[in-house]
Amino acid sequence: MSDRPRLTNQRPIESIPGNTRRELLSFGAYGLMGSALTSLVNASEKTVTDQTHFEPKAKRVIHICLMGGMSHLDSFDYKPDLDKLHGKKLQYEERPATFFNRIGLIRKNDWEFKQRGESGMWVSDLFPHLASVADDLTVINSMVADSANHTPATFQQNTGFQLNGFPVMGSWISYGLGSETQDLPSYVVLPDSRGYPAGGTINWSNGFLPSVHQGVAFNSKGIAIPDLFPPTGVSAATDESSRKLLAEMNQDDLTRNGTEDALLARIRSHELAARMQLTVPDVTSFENESKQTHEMYGLNNADTADFGKNCLLSRRLLQKGVRFVQIISGGSFGSPRINWDGHEDMVKNHNREAKRIDQPVAALIKDLKQCGMLEDTLVLFTTEFGRTPYTQAGDTELGKGRDHNMYGFSVFLAGAGLKPGTTHGQTDEIGWKSVEDRVHWYDFHATILHLLGLDHERLTFYHNGIERRLTNVHGHVVKQLLA
Repeated sequence: MSDRPRLTNQRPIESIPGNTRRELLSFGAYGLMGSALTSLVNASEKTVTDQTHFEPKAKRVIHICLMGGMSHLDSFDYKPDLDKLHGKKLQYEERPATFFNRIGLIRKNDWEFKQRGESGMWVSDLFPHLASVADDLTVINSMVADSANHTPATFQQNTGFQLNGFPVMGSWISYGLGSETQDLPSYVVLPDSRGYPAGGTINWSNGFLPSVHQGVAFNSKGIAIPDLFPPTGVSAATDESSRKLLAEMNQDDLTRNGTEDALLARIRSHELAARMQLTVPDVTSFENESKQTHEMYGLNNADTADFGKNCLLSRRLLQKGVRFVQIISGGSFGSPRINWDGHEDMVKNHNREAKRIDQPVAALIKDLKQCGMLEDTLVLFTTEFGRTPYTQAGDTELGKGRDHNMYGFSVFLAGAGLKPGTTHGQTDEIGWKSVEDRVHWYDFHATILHLLGLDHERLTFYHNGIERRLTNVHGHVVKQLLA
């Protein structure tokens, strides 16, 4: 498979001998037409065929995305020099580019670090539960980004580009690998129960890829998907007649106007919704999960219940064939701030956010491992940038908060094809800049695709005269992370 031709925006339906899109949609009977539409749209999902470029290590992904900027200095990047430099001025001639550009005094880490597990990985007391699975983690302490502003930095984390309009990683993976189920979306998003992140649905946009690859957001509270079922009082006959009329109108539109990606995606959504009426109630119900599982994920604790439900649901979604699940930690950047953006008070901010996710994320890793799924699943734990080693205050002030730091920060991975219990790269003595084995988002994305059996230079989509890809024209696989 290594000699597979370069992938482009293929059009599989038009390539079927003796058939055109219009002919495939020209069935008179509603049942046949529904089948034809379903076949058409399902075929349009497989724009790159079912084959990978080479043997994959992973089949599916869970991406835990921390909005706001988690402090690497208070979690996974231990810098003992900060303790002796606490309260002193930054001694660099270069003035860092931050968001508020207020360079205060150096601040030590606010949580004690300890070496954890047999690997001796440094993890702080901010994450006591994650510390218990340190030997399963692969930590990168040398991540770098190109922006210290949330919106472009978050876009780059998800798409490789700082501007919107580009497909997110989940959409690229859906496009590259297709779906393992016809009853659920290939790419599901589980937002924070407190609200959508800044940018809203742009964070799971398909960009210029076919619309079927857009992330489908489930509600984190109440009904998972609104309006999935007909309103109370609508008979089965009326519902069936409505579907038949809608199908006929869609057919008429396609016959008169030709193929339109948005309409095909809408058709697919209705066909998929019919199947999801049976699947979603089952996958979102935890009644058959054991009491021990509920306790492990923290479902009985007010602090951890919301995120715990999303973590448990993500495992259940993967078991049903969903390819990519993204769990969002953090909502808007308004007032009050409900994410990891600890400008004002790091201790208060990070204690609150870590308390919500620490136990559930550790439980997810343990759960995947004990049921044998971690062997072919990737767990990603990322944030758009880190925090500064100095406080966000005046030149002679020791404040409580930290500003944005794009020059060096931490993320971790766990699961298929990785070297567990290892730490890659490092920042300087105070944790400001990555100085060894720097990893850019391009490299991170290239590595994820590689683990899924996809060559980041060959997974492309022709758009506006350019063979676009997740890694733009950059990136290399970080082989040191691979088992």
